[in-house]
Amino acid sequence: MSVGLSAKLADKLGRIVKRHEDLAGSLASEGRVDPQELKRVSKEYADLTAVVESIRELQRVEGEIGSLESMAAEAGTDAEMKALAEEELQTLKQRVPELEQKVRFLLLPKDEADDRNVILEVRAGVGGDEAALFARELFEMYRNYAQLKRWKFEPMDVSETGLGGYSKATAEINGRSVFARLKFESGAHRVQRVPATEGGGRVHTSAVTVAVLPEAEEVDIKIEDKDLRIDVFRAGGPGGQSVNTTDSAVRITHIPTGVVVQQQDEKSQHKNKAKAMKVLRARLYEAQRAALAAERAAARKNQVGSGDRSEKVRTFNFPQNRVTDHRIDLSLYKIDRILAGELDELIDPLIAHDQAERLAEIE
Repeated sequence: MSVGLSAKLADKLGRIVKRHEDLAGSLASEGRVDPQELKRVSKEYADLTAVVESIRELQRVEGEIGSLESMAAEAGTDAEMKALAEEELQTLKQRVPELEQKVRFLLLPKDEADDRNVILEVRAGVGGDEAALFARELFEMYRNYAQLKRWKFEPMDVSETGLGGYSKATAEINGRSVFARLKFESGAHRVQRVPATEGGGRVHTSAVTVAVLPEAEEVDIKIEDKDLRIDVFRAGGPGGQSVNTTDSAVRITHIPTGVVVQQQDEKSQHKNKAKAMKVLRARLYEAQRAALAAERAAARKNQVGSGDRSEKVRTFNFPQNRVTDHRIDLSLYKIDRILAGELDELIDPLIAHDQAERLAEIE
């Protein structure tokens, strides 16, 4: 195996190829197989196929390099043959690092939630009206980003304040690789600027918390009716203004965990309950994922972010036109463009950093 791979990793690749061959033998067996076992074996075989194909391609290239090196050494005085062999050798050797990196990436554990849609929650934190106004701007920023990505962005529950800000806003975002792109957005986002209500021109610091929850199916999280307390009430608008004359708003409390969700945007109690249950499932699923991730990451020293809402992830400094991501020490001087939804320059480095950290662990 390639000199660019550690002995430990090379040994692991050998075991993967052997496991893939064993699974192929099991699938080709004519003996009676339990349907559930067949499904499990088929899935494991399919999951390993891409990495095995890359391993074999790397082995093929390395084999050709060995043959060409022998050819060049045996060419003797045949300058033309030696030149041809060395030219092809150079081309093949340039491919090796790329193939090695591809194998490493394919070995990274897959996050089963990456392809899921998400529930986005934005909440105003410290800072009063200014925090609520910034919460609205962040909510619109994600709406703009979804539009650029051709995702569907559907507000679910929005609580406005008297000055037009949001104390809380929830949306469902559907599309391709939504969670994979947005999962590092969870945490505390700070804003530093002179509020419109500030007469002295002093810069204030406010905060908004963001949570990005992968949508959960009923099969992911089993919720017993006996564990729920469901309250219905009349929906209200900003400042207590009544916007509905029927008890259509729904509040669901998950008694074992104390998680509370509320939905009032729909005029139908049934629709509000269905949306609230979707949010509840997502929160419970994410809590389950977070607990598992904490166990697996106990030994990791450098993480992009835990997704904890209290973790400070980003600062928007308006006087300096600067957005800083504190997890990777990245600053961009284009607040307007970022709030307009151009988030890839922040998100791509976060994904790359996470991949680099995980790649370092598999050697």
